[in-house]
Amino acid sequence: MTTNFAFSPLPPWPRTDYCGALRAGDAGRQVGLWGWVAARRDHGGLIFIDLRDREGIVQLVFNPERNPTAHEVARGTRAEYYLAAKGEVLRRSQSTVNAQIPTGTVEVAVSEAKILNTSQAPPFPLGEGETGNEEVRLRYRYLDLRRPEMQRNLRLRHRAVRAVRDFLDQSGFVEIETPILWRPTPEGARDYLVPSRVNPGRFYALPQSPQLLKQLLMISGYDRYYQIARCFRDEDLRANRQPEFSQIDLEMTCPRPDDIHGLVEGMLAAVYREAAGIDVPLPFPRLTYAEAMERFGVDKPDLRFDLELKRLDQAFAATGFKVFAEALARGENIYAIRVPGHLQFTRRELDEIAETLKVRQGLGLAWAKITEAGWQGPIAKFVEDKARADCARIAGVQAGDTLLMVAGRPAKVRPVLGELRLQLGDKFGLRGGEELRFLWIVEFPLFDYSEQERRLVSVNHPFTAPHPDDLEFLNTDPLKARALAYDIVLNGEEMGGGSIRIHNPELQMKAFELLGFTRTEANEKFGFLLEALSYGAPPHGGIALGVDRLAMMLCHTESLRDVIAFPKTQRAVDLMSGAPGEVDPRQLRELSIKVIK
Repeated sequence: MTTNFAFSPLPPWPRTDYCGALRAGDAGRQVGLWGWVAARRDHGGLIFIDLRDREGIVQLVFNPERNPTAHEVARGTRAEYYLAAKGEVLRRSQSTVNAQIPTGTVEVAVSEAKILNTSQAPPFPLGEGETGNEEVRLRYRYLDLRRPEMQRNLRLRHRAVRAVRDFLDQSGFVEIETPILWRPTPEGARDYLVPSRVNPGRFYALPQSPQLLKQLLMISGYDRYYQIARCFRDEDLRANRQPEFSQIDLEMTCPRPDDIHGLVEGMLAAVYREAAGIDVPLPFPRLTYAEAMERFGVDKPDLRFDLELKRLDQAFAATGFKVFAEALARGENIYAIRVPGHLQFTRRELDEIAETLKVRQGLGLAWAKITEAGWQGPIAKFVEDKARADCARIAGVQAGDTLLMVAGRPAKVRPVLGELRLQLGDKFGLRGGEELRFLWIVEFPLFDYSEQERRLVSVNHPFTAPHPDDLEFLNTDPLKARALAYDIVLNGEEMGGGSIRIHNPELQMKAFELLGFTRTEANEKFGFLLEALSYGAPPHGGIALGVDRLAMMLCHTESLRDVIAFPKTQRAVDLMSGAPGEVDPRQLRELSIKVIK
């Protein structure tokens, strides 16, 4: 059977300009355009079509008296048809100028037009503004990516990555690619495994990061390395986490933390200047991990608003308020958030906060409203005048304020109040706007203790160097050791993290042993690294920043999916292609794999 293919695979004429690039200075020029029909308006004679491409929209005018053939083509178009048009750029009359679009001072009087392909009716609007729900958008991602917002997001991401590459190239870094197929190493998250057909029963792992490879490049003498690295982690997903992601990965020979901080600050300033036209003030402030947890309850505080945590142990040291007195007697602490008077709660809202803390965290909330007449609330009658005065002195409490107080162990109370602080910031609209508050968090703990695994675990990763002042703690009390590690934070989002690395093989082995590896196990998993460190490895350190998260912050969106071309859902599924999919049994046999359902 012969099929009649209606559309040529070749355009009928060259494109001279992008639709959205035409301006008043182009008036009188003959242009050739291609694009999608964004809108069509038939005025019973003249037909107007808004033609859209990646640069924007321009209005086409079809006049039946001047060009009846082109006018007939326009009559046959519908939304999202792909159209080629030729014609003359004309200035619009003052009364018809469209100030809402950059091309609003001109239109194109079409002399020739050709439909290059037709389109079904799209399942959601592809213009500015409201669209369909996200599942539908992801199902038809190739259409979603046509929307102007998505076009802007991905192009802004492109400009950011280009600025990174330019800055690092000028700073003496060499871009080196590292393998995607490598060996499994325990770095914190689950690996994505890839079976080897030629080595039955053996597996590659997709890299969680190029951590060990970039350390090996420092041992190899490249001095300054970077790449825009693809990374893969099989972990639970959320709005700002994807199973595969990109990071700006870099490593330096013989840096101090301040060297890496200064480099990253310059790089981020270049990104915001060149991609968004924003000047970022330097240098960024620094907080130790201990101070961040004490003041904000989290290790990635949002500095755009106050509501800091205050410790009130001293204020209630001699209190007769039983709940607080018993907590202090157990060696626990009392923390509070002072909510200033211009931010008001209803009694119902305070009760809801208290109920949430009780049900979800097992913590009690004590609150009081401060008035000119004194404290009001459920605990007011139990709090002595001296305690009230001390709260005013320590926490700055004054008339009109609300004081939210929780007692318990710092490890439990501070993160809960830190999360409550962020919720209050959202509730009162304190976290919006375009203000940029960058921050370094430094001196993380080297180890934490996992109650579930009953062993020490790395706070960063096993290759992080201990603070030189804390080396003796590795023999006496490892949980007291600080790490030469640092995170870069923006508006409450962790943008990246890094550390100075261990470059001595015996110190690296000591770290492995503290983490529960025997020497045999450490050599089985990391023998190549330990061996490499024994060949004159220089001191080295680096950092990795999330490209997707940086783009998300640049675009002022709340989801990584808005800055990634083809993202996954929170179930790690690609709704457009159906990935992950089932595999032909023959392929499984070739890989020596049997699926057990």
